[in-house]
Amino acid sequence: MNKTYFIVLLLIVFVITATLSFTSHVNDNYVQLYHSRINEFSQSEIELINSISNENIYTKNGKGVIKNKIEQARLKLKGIDFWLRYLDPVAYHKINGPLPVEWETEVFEKFEPPYKREGAGLSLAESYLNEKNIEKDSLLHLIHSALQTTKGYLSDSITANLSKYDHFYLANRLFLLNLAAIYTTGFECPGSSNIIPELGSMLESVEHIYAAYNESFPGYPIKNEYLNIYHNAILFVKGQPTDYTKFDHFSFIRKYVNPLFSLNQKMIGNYGVISNNFNDFSLNDKAVSIFDKFLYKGQNPKGIYIAVDDEATLAEIKQVGKLLFYDPILSGNNKRSCASCHKPTEYFTDTAKATSRQFDNQQMLTRNAPSLINVVYNHLLMLDGKHISLMNQAKDVIANPIEMGGNDEEVLKKVLSCNDYAKAFKRFVKLTPNSKKINIDHIVSAVILYYSSYSNYYSPFDNAMNDNKEINTNCEKGFNIFMGKAQCATCHYVPQFNGVKPPYINTEFEVLGVPVDTAYSKISPDSGRARVNSAPQTINAFRTGSIRNAEHTKPYMHNGVFNTLEEVINFYDAGGGVGKGLKISNQTLSPDSLKLSSTEKNQLITFIKSLNENINFEAPPKVLPLSKDKNLNMRKVGGEY
Repeated sequence: MNKTYFIVLLLIVFVITATLSFTSHVNDNYVQLYHSRINEFSQSEIELINSISNENIYTKNGKGVIKNKIEQARLKLKGIDFWLRYLDPVAYHKINGPLPVEWETEVFEKFEPPYKREGAGLSLAESYLNEKNIEKDSLLHLIHSALQTTKGYLSDSITANLSKYDHFYLANRLFLLNLAAIYTTGFECPGSSNIIPELGSMLESVEHIYAAYNESFPGYPIKNEYLNIYHNAILFVKGQPTDYTKFDHFSFIRKYVNPLFSLNQKMIGNYGVISNNFNDFSLNDKAVSIFDKFLYKGQNPKGIYIAVDDEATLAEIKQVGKLLFYDPILSGNNKRSCASCHKPTEYFTDTAKATSRQFDNQQMLTRNAPSLINVVYNHLLMLDGKHISLMNQAKDVIANPIEMGGNDEEVLKKVLSCNDYAKAFKRFVKLTPNSKKINIDHIVSAVILYYSSYSNYYSPFDNAMNDNKEINTNCEKGFNIFMGKAQCATCHYVPQFNGVKPPYINTEFEVLGVPVDTAYSKISPDSGRARVNSAPQTINAFRTGSIRNAEHTKPYMHNGVFNTLEEVINFYDAGGGVGKGLKISNQTLSPDSLKLSSTEKNQLITFIKSLNENINFEAPPKVLPLSKDKNLNMRKVGGEY
């Protein structure tokens, strides 16, 4: 072998070895930070366990010592929250669960019955410490469960994610979404005085994570523009009052969190980030804003036409769906249409009465007709979460004997007796190769495509967040009250202001203690979610609806008991049903008064009104398709009642 060649070969081997060694060493910076912080948090959990074991939990001094240890552990937790929530969100509930028991399931599980998920950890321990008749073993159990779960985050199946850059940008996306939706609201922080200090600590901890990441993955770095805005966000929080009720949520999200989200989305696209995590199931990598209506979708609005992408074809299907929405031919007596209860000119609800009429035109339904606008942003449908898809929900309403009283076979026969419908569906069926014969799914899918199209409109508040457009000062103040003192945002999450929180893969239910009347004589007898999933925690629980367009969608609550936004806010301000004197053992809403002033209530309403979307409502059809059956040609647009 030539001597020169041999020397060159040795140099190449040396360079490769040195590079690999350097890369391994650099990658260790990020991985080592992860391991060291997990271990630090575990140590704080052990110290907390020792404190509980040694202190008298029944004395003020003993409780104070334990509470101080909980606060110290929480600060350590905030240093790893960035990873924990993303890498294993189910396990996280054992470390910092918001509730002792939850039954909500994620979108990828919604085809299965809900299962019991027990929470544990710091938030529950702090809450339990304030209860009467507490037991040391129960308190210890909450932290022992957390400690055991924390160790699981050091398993190979979890840490293997750290070797690739993909997980970082996806975890960071969830972190930013939570900055907008829950970290500033006290969602998982029983001590409200700690919310902003914990936020500041978390932001600084994540800045160190960013530095370690950039050292370890120089080929896919966080851009300087992002890092500069992020550092300014830290300075902003440091300059804010520590009282979370005075925190400027509006400016924090508009000036910092949302721009950071946009930049992170660009990096996800530019770096070709790939996800293998269920946390990303519903999220859209191309959304440019947290307030982008395409940030996530909870439902398939196309139904059986899911493979159709041609806009002209979809417009044609939607037009037929509009006709069917107004056509009482879908009902058993040809007198009742979808528009009977969901009036398009009234934001697809019925504002005239608490609940709509039943099929017999005599009795009233027990529940208020929810607006169909923005329906695609719920993973579970109906007020009790009975249905997992728009198609199943629509078919159930058509067949329900007290709603539309229809029959699938008979409805199909009647619809196809109309030449215009028959021609249209003969074309549409060619778009569904797996269903070559026209069936009820083709009809229902056209209907849901029509009303789902009203989920894509924006409000003045969205425009302020997306485009920095000016908005009423009282609206800004109202949003800050919504996120802070009024505690609305602990159930109505940004950006849809419904019960779907980041990463937008589940739907939450709450027990508010809604009364049967405004005299609060008793709680509404409707068992709600318990009809679908019977459990002590689900009795009287209902899906948290969106407050978008709320000014136009009265009456409010599942039974339409309140007619004004003022009544609704007064109900929450009083502490729900329990605050009004009703006995409800499982109410999830705090029974304590919010002590909102009249000015604060008015500002809150101003904000709610800023969520009115600029919707372009279409005029109803003038006529309905003629049928070969002359008895059907007396149908009225929108039905008779």
